[in-house]
Amino acid sequence: MSSSSSSFLYKRQQQPQQTNSTPISPKSLSNTQPRSIISFFTPTGLFILLSLILIFGVFLNPWMNDTLMPHGFFTRNSGDSKWKEYTLSEAVKFVGGNNGSGTVIVCAVSSPYLPFLSNWLISISRFKHQEKVLVIAEDYKTLFLVNQRWPGHAVLVPPAPEDSSAHKFGSQGFFNFTSRRPRHLLHILELGYNVMYNDVDMVWLADPFTYLEGKHDVYFTDDMTAIKPLKHSNALPPPGKKGRTYICSCMIFLRPTAGAKLVMKKWIEELQDQPWSKKAKANDQPGFNWALNKTAGQVDLYLLPQAAFPSGGLYFKNKTWVEDTKGKHSIIHNNYIVGFEKKIQRFRDFGLWLVDEHSNESPLGKL
Repeated sequence: MSSSSSSFLYKRQQQPQQTNSTPISPKSLSNTQPRSIISFFTPTGLFILLSLILIFGVFLNPWMNDTLMPHGFFTRNSGDSKWKEYTLSEAVKFVGGNNGSGTVIVCAVSSPYLPFLSNWLISISRFKHQEKVLVIAEDYKTLFLVNQRWPGHAVLVPPAPEDSSAHKFGSQGFFNFTSRRPRHLLHILELGYNVMYNDVDMVWLADPFTYLEGKHDVYFTDDMTAIKPLKHSNALPPPGKKGRTYICSCMIFLRPTAGAKLVMKKWIEELQDQPWSKKAKANDQPGFNWALNKTAGQVDLYLLPQAAFPSGGLYFKNKTWVEDTKGKHSIIHNNYIVGFEKKIQRFRDFGLWLVDEHSNESPLGKL
């Protein structure tokens, strides 16, 4: 090794080691830090955060829905799918078992009629019978909405009718919608429950159960506007001009007897024998009347009092009769008029449209 090389090595060894004598600025420090941590405030970070939320929502929501959050983690949650599998038998046992009376109050509803459903439920709630109610939903919108707000009180029996036509009176959709009714009622009877059926364009003014005297098989109401004596016969009225009676299929009470089941089976047969056509735009009511007429000698039938269960053609059009029978009305049917807005306006005119000011009394809340 030369002397010059030795001298250079000695000087290098004598000099203290220095990393950097220049002060480190915050900017330079940030540039030297690892970049493996992604801020959630950047576009990439926000994307990752949203992805994690979706993943956890999919895998954890069923558990959260059943245990922690009964109304679901999202507005439309995985709980909706379980209501698609909910059967009429399960629904009847849930509602009938919970109310302890052995009675189920049934209605059939498509989504356009949801305001009427809420109005009807408010009137029922005032007589403490709302827990007996089972809504047979005729579309998935109704099924999901009712069960999200009132779990277990709605069921859909497949297939769901086309909701675009199922509410138009006289249409084939309306016939298909209403012709399912006796099958639903027969199923409930076969399960051993009493069942009351109501159309939802009705309002309760008094408890109808107080009028269900005796142990008859089938209770029903007259759809005629002609005034009957206050203490009229409870027998099936004589046939009219078409050879059959004019009983309304809108309000029926059935006990789980052989007689009631026979009437439902006959009703189903009549609907099969008289299908809808463009020429004969049938609905389910004539079939119900033929079933009553043809089984009258075999079944214990009971006509409910007209004063308590008037048709819309009588109650809304005869002020004198309404005044004469004041205090006797139980269920008012808003029939003898066609159209949602017309029905709502008539209810409003008579102080029977309750959802405007009393929606908090409905199990569904404000829709």
